[in-house]
Amino acid sequence: MAWTFVIVFILAFPAQSVAARQLPDTSRHLYDRVMEEFDHGDYEAAMAGFTLFLELNRKSVLAASAQYWIGECQYRLGRYKDALGSFSNVSSYNSLSPKLAASAFKIGQTYSKLGDYERARLMFNEVLEQYPSGPEATLARKAIDGIALKIGSNRLDVQKNVNRRCLQSRKWTEWPNAEWLAVTGGP
Repeated sequence: MAWTFVIVFILAFPAQSVAARQLPDTSRHLYDRVMEEFDHGDYEAAMAGFTLFLELNRKSVLAASAQYWIGECQYRLGRYKDALGSFSNVSSYNSLSPKLAASAFKIGQTYSKLGDYERARLMFNEVLEQYPSGPEATLARKAIDGIALKIGSNRLDVQKNVNRRCLQSRKWTEWPNAEWLAVTGGP
């Protein structure tokens, strides 16, 4: 009786499991092919390829990475405002994506490219707080130092203290508040 059950079980399910193992991972193949375009510096083609990838594979484990690489293509093409949106959307595909730290860092870099050093510094500080042991934290520290050289460390130190006080007093809900505007001269 037990053998009959095992034989029926084996005959009923192996076709599904073997078929599932033999299906090619077309999403991975497409992703790898598009990465080749990126690696060769064809950012327009790579951006189009990653966009297609997301249209076809929104639920893929690679979707967040594809979204990150769209942002990276836009960044390298000088489309910084588009890149901000793309890097910000990485978490919408996978809130635990390994690309989140890199995306946060790239948002900081993008703000820096746009000349918005305060927002850049805030993003770099977020990287330090959320991903303190990752390689992005090391890069964020260097970027903060670079910003301090560009805008002057006194202004950066004053801004850091104002932001800390605003955060401690829970005035962030009113950001930019009067205190922040008085010290920095505006957003």
